Amino acid sequence: MVLLYTKMTRWKTVAEARRILEQETGTIYKDWGGKLPVALAYPNTYYVGMSSLGLQAVYRLFNQRPDVVCERVFWTERDKGEGLVSLESQRPLAEFRVLAFSFAYELDYFNALEMLRQAGIPLLAGERDEGYPLLIAGGPAVTANPAPLADLFDAFVIGEAEELIPTLVETLQADLDDKRRTLEALAAIPGIYVPVVAGRGEGVRNGDPSAPLVKRQWIGDLDAYPTASVVLTGDTEFGDMYLLEIARGCKRGCRFCLTGHTGRPLRERSVEALLHQAREGLKHRDKIGLVGAAVSDYSRIDELVTGLREMGARISVSSLRVAPLSETLVKSLAESGSQTLTLAPEAGSERLRALIRKGISTDEVMGAADLAARYDFPRLKLYFMLGLPTETEEDVQAITDLVIAVGQRFSRRVTVNVTPFVPKAHPPFQWAAMTPQAIIR
Repeated sequence: MVLLYTKMTRWKTVAEARRILEQETGTIYKDWGGKLPVALAYPNTYYVGMSSLGLQAVYRLFNQRPDVVCERVFWTERDKGEGLVSLESQRPLAEFRVLAFSFAYELDYFNALEMLRQAGIPLLAGERDEGYPLLIAGGPAVTANPAPLADLFDAFVIGEAEELIPTLVETLQADLDDKRRTLEALAAIPGIYVPVVAGRGEGVRNGDPSAPLVKRQWIGDLDAYPTASVVLTGDTEFGDMYLLEIARGCKRGCRFCLTGHTGRPLRERSVEALLHQAREGLKHRDKIGLVGAAVSDYSRIDELVTGLREMGARISVSSLRVAPLSETLVKSLAESGSQTLTLAPEAGSERLRALIRKGISTDEVMGAADLAARYDFPRLKLYFMLGLPTETEEDVQAITDLVIAVGQRFSRRVTVNVTPFVPKAHPPFQWAAMTPQAIIR
């Protein structure tokens, strides 16, 4: 009976993977012969993971190499036991030599543990010998702080992976039969943190305590590494658009923001490179989703959106900074059929906005609302945080007052999203305590 259940479970898992693949465009299939098999794992649902440009970029970078075959695997809410398999070839994770996780959010750590359990892979790095895949973690969450996962993963990529991947692959190709020797070789690569070599409690260092800290990697020339949608599918949040990264990092340095302190320096792609990439995307989708920490801060935003519109593209962004706010961009979003203009004042009072280095005035918020009304957006969405350091009752009341004032200038629907402040490693507010849940409520 157990054997029958296992076979049925695996059959359903394989059938589901093939159903997903049938809806994709751009999937990369490669023969396994003579190649390093890498499972690229996203510890959340397929729907969420396929919205990640970071995942798509690493998928492309690995598969560009003739000596690597990289396939994707996602967390699922259903307990499939031993049925957790890669999408492209439906192989069990244990058959891969490397299992590379991409972590955007800390809460996904729990999903990663569940994925390992489903795959029959021991959770602790010390319990895995050469018979198991080597586990590597990367992404914004572990770049900020790898410590919570240091006992579980064999190695961490600290920072951006583009220029690191060739050396990483060559090291892994050289010798995976001796795990200790492999880990020592990985620890010699700039940007790779190997806990077992570093030793627990010695900080993010490889080797003896006098060794330099592992340096976060970042690329200077973004144009050399196009970052855009590789696999397109309708089964994701941004299924109707082609995603295109226009910049990395942020020059603002808001005191609560992870990206503003771990993604520095601000780097921009050239308009010429972006328009070239967009032409490729328009072969598959008529909408281009612009991705960046602060899209409206892009120095040539008017030139970019004008060029995209001249190519016939519709344009989409997730949210915009209140100031500066390009009227050309807002107009292009309206002409593209965007139903919502999303802004992030973050705090209701000018005092608190100044403290968190948001640097926008109430008059500028009102001006943004006027702009949304001028171009007939059906909805205006505002993001705020509660529980910021030094917040008072007056600051909380100021959120209500600001929303009411905006509603008087923007007579259509105003949606308000309020989330609690969560301290992150590295920003100035990293040591600030979270407000108790009872008070937030």
